[in-house]
Amino acid sequence: MEEKRKIIVTSALPYANGDIHLGHLVEYLQTDFWVRFQKMRGNDCLYVCADDTHGTPVMIRARKEGVSPEDLIARMHGIHLKDFTDFQVSFDSYYTTNSPENKEFSEEFYAAMEKSGGITRRTAPQLYCEHCKMFLPDRFVKGTCPKCGAAGQYGDSCDKCGSTYAAEELAEPVCTTCGSKPVVKDEEHLYFELEPQHDYLAEWIPGHTTSDVSNKLLEWFAEPLRGWCISRSAPYFGFRIPGTEDKYFYVWVDAPIGYLASLKHWCGEHGEKFEDWWQNPKAERYHFIGKDIIRFHCLFWPGMLHAAGYAQPDKVFVHGFLTVNGEKMSKSKGTFINARTYLDNLPAAALRYYYAAKLGGTADDMDLNLEDFVQRVNSDLVGKITNIASRGGQMLQKKLGGRLGTLDAEGRELLEKCRAASETIAKFYEERRFNQVVVEVCRLADAANAYFDRKEPWKTVKTDAEATRTTLTAALNAFRTLAIYLKPILPVYAEKAMKLFGETEWTWQSLSSAKEDCALGEYEYLASRIETKQVEAMVASAMVKPADSGEVAHESRASKNKSSAASASPALKEEIAFADFEKLDLRIGVVESCETVPKSSKLLKFTLDAGSLGKRTIFSGIRASYPDPAALVGKEVVFVANLAPRKMSVGVSEGMILYAGEPGSTGGAVSPLAPAGAGTPVT
Repeated sequence: MEEKRKIIVTSALPYANGDIHLGHLVEYLQTDFWVRFQKMRGNDCLYVCADDTHGTPVMIRARKEGVSPEDLIARMHGIHLKDFTDFQVSFDSYYTTNSPENKEFSEEFYAAMEKSGGITRRTAPQLYCEHCKMFLPDRFVKGTCPKCGAAGQYGDSCDKCGSTYAAEELAEPVCTTCGSKPVVKDEEHLYFELEPQHDYLAEWIPGHTTSDVSNKLLEWFAEPLRGWCISRSAPYFGFRIPGTEDKYFYVWVDAPIGYLASLKHWCGEHGEKFEDWWQNPKAERYHFIGKDIIRFHCLFWPGMLHAAGYAQPDKVFVHGFLTVNGEKMSKSKGTFINARTYLDNLPAAALRYYYAAKLGGTADDMDLNLEDFVQRVNSDLVGKITNIASRGGQMLQKKLGGRLGTLDAEGRELLEKCRAASETIAKFYEERRFNQVVVEVCRLADAANAYFDRKEPWKTVKTDAEATRTTLTAALNAFRTLAIYLKPILPVYAEKAMKLFGETEWTWQSLSSAKEDCALGEYEYLASRIETKQVEAMVASAMVKPADSGEVAHESRASKNKSSAASASPALKEEIAFADFEKLDLRIGVVESCETVPKSSKLLKFTLDAGSLGKRTIFSGIRASYPDPAALVGKEVVFVANLAPRKMSVGVSEGMILYAGEPGSTGGAVSPLAPAGAGTPVT
């Protein structure tokens, strides 16, 4: 038996100045999947987080609302926690950075950094807004990037070219609060010098991040590391820096320290010692973050921990941004969707399932394609997986007194096939390849449905009740196995399934048992189909209408495409004879992997499981339509199997995948053809 692990897991702290939205949930849901899996495996795993409460934006919003910053952050803490709870995200500790524990840690870290010689004081030019009567934090300034000339960039880094700079280096800066042009004033600030840790950090970074992240960070090490300004001037909502009168810790100083404060708070409530967790050499520490805050977690934070003598995170797991329908989230298009707006229209389990189906453990951006979202939840979660329990459970209750029988040889073979995937699925969970978990579960669901259809219990129930009971017992035990696999992703769904089988808890060890010769609980609907009108209602609720623009505020993409089809469609190509078409050998394949081709801006590389034909590698020029290639993994597609192999500069393409859409269209307008009744096994 494996030794129990001691694991601490964090997600980046949500800012107390705004609501949780679907982009945020990419991080919190995948962290929750991973933590729940670790707990199912029997590990001691703590998930700690907190509201990030300090900074000028909180202070300004509180002032506008006529409340104290403390009142504002207390209200937002309740709102955030309610959203997370309703999305089934389970923290062990969800705290606040405005806490005595965090103040104590922040002052301890500062004293250690100062003792090490890492704190310097220097006068530097800073942007000051004479209208707002304050020095402007980085994110309260926008202007033109001094490196690439991109307009509308914040005062710390450029979203377009990735460069970092000081806010006063921006061209044409404006205050984002009032829109006025700031002036430059000299002011003394405190800096945390990273150059003394140059060699330490250069060695630490590659061992604790993925290669793409470390390669980006190490670009900065070709020259001396710049000092990091860790102070802000009054007025400022935060912790005052010891030994100063009007200087406060920059919010990014005490925000990551909030991980330690939240953990210490949990320890205090549970009679545990903080040192037995964070400082335990056998404990594991993991951060889940977005790629926009890499430098804070992989440069400044390890530098602070090293200076203060605290243990470092074992790994920093980085994820990408969320796009919706292939584009950046937009309020005008109704695709900047808050968590509560979603929950007012759709079930949390549907988004949890869809995000799991898309997350592959990389820093690539993830696309929430709303049409694909509806299709995948309905066809896979409801039509494939839940369908087994729905058909089997209700038939057993209505026709056979609700009692399970025993497994015969064929039933045990089906169950063993499902169980045999346990360590493969566990490996996918451990590596955060949740999309592969979903693919594997759907494959097993296909096998269970094929067994069910082959045995035809709706017919045999009329002639041989006990044979039918045996069939349903096998199908329902197969479903139970799949529901156990999905428990980290769908905890409430799993709770309902546990109730169906008369059980109160599932761990990974529960896979080794079967349910035989016992009563089945009353069947409760586990998942419902999503209607397109629910998604449309959500988008309409999220939409911000253009002010005085005279434009129509809402028009569906479908109607836009339809109205412009006549003018946009190119002329038909030359007719072909039916005999030409008859030469095509069309087969069904399952997309095992799909990835971008580094040397091409158009191609995606597919690996298909083509059943008896084996594996096929096919290159397809639809990259513009699928910024997130992982969205295609697990899909069944129709491909031309007898097309002569074509040697390309990037490899050999062994077929052609068929797509629906206008010829030459891009931007998400094409999609692979799927076979009727998609979901049947490939033969």
